[in-house]
Amino acid sequence: MAVTGTNRPAVAFVGLGAMGMPMARHLVAAGFPTRGYDIRSESRAALVAAGAEPADDLAGAAAGADALVLMVVNAAQAEEVLFAQGALDALAADGVVILMATCPPDAVKAIAARVAGTGRRFVDAPVSGGVVGAEAAKLTIMAAAPPETLEAVRPVLAALGDRIFHVGTEPGQGATVKAVNQLLCGVHIAAAAEALALAGRVGVDLNVVLEILSGSSAASWMLRDRGPRMLEDEPRVTSAVDIFVKDLGIVLEAGRGTGAALPLAALAHQLFLSTSGRGDGAADDSQVVRAYRLLNGD
Repeated sequence: MAVTGTNRPAVAFVGLGAMGMPMARHLVAAGFPTRGYDIRSESRAALVAAGAEPADDLAGAAAGADALVLMVVNAAQAEEVLFAQGALDALAADGVVILMATCPPDAVKAIAARVAGTGRRFVDAPVSGGVVGAEAAKLTIMAAAPPETLEAVRPVLAALGDRIFHVGTEPGQGATVKAVNQLLCGVHIAAAAEALALAGRVGVDLNVVLEILSGSSAASWMLRDRGPRMLEDEPRVTSAVDIFVKDLGIVLEAGRGTGAALPLAALAHQLFLSTSGRGDGAADDSQVVRAYRLLNGD
């Protein structure tokens, strides 16, 4: 698979959700022959309306494609798409599977081994940036693959993100870096919620507190981004509580697999889990602050 001049590889894109749809549209806009698949027919139709080629099933989407991008929910879905629904067999014999979903490192290694067993190549390439990054084609991509494989798909990745890092050559390394990223993100959100809950408990104007903290040494990107939404009752959902239930679960699994103690991640996971358990799993992840309000009786 090579890209020269205007000759762009054919791409199959599976998973046209809140992030996957804008990502697939960027590929279409960049001139890649693209076929997309999602279980929702309306999503498939929307991508075709944006200029993609039609596909009614997974095998049809992947048929002869040079690259197969998976932006699915989890490793189980990736396995279903690749091995049970025929997408891998339909991919070009020298094609590349690009797994961009957040998955446990061990699961990524197992998937990569099965892909390699068919003679095809694999790129472990989870992303950070959420819906906003996907919409702006400004995702951070943490790619693990042999250098020549990464270079073969770099034009595809460049249409989706503006920061592409080669984090290693072995599958699972990208997933591990993403787990580290999600550990910090989840803990930062939980810590910001705890701080604002304390300030609210004593009756301080939270808008003033947030302005102070955002410009002080206590600031973080998550505080500045999620803090204002913690002050809203029903903010726009850019990343749901249940995403961090899943991702922090992956972090803890990675910790167990390597013998690393992760007490802060475990506590943050419990806070997100309790928020989800009360029926707020689909709410914006900033609403983990509701767990503190409940603990404090507010």
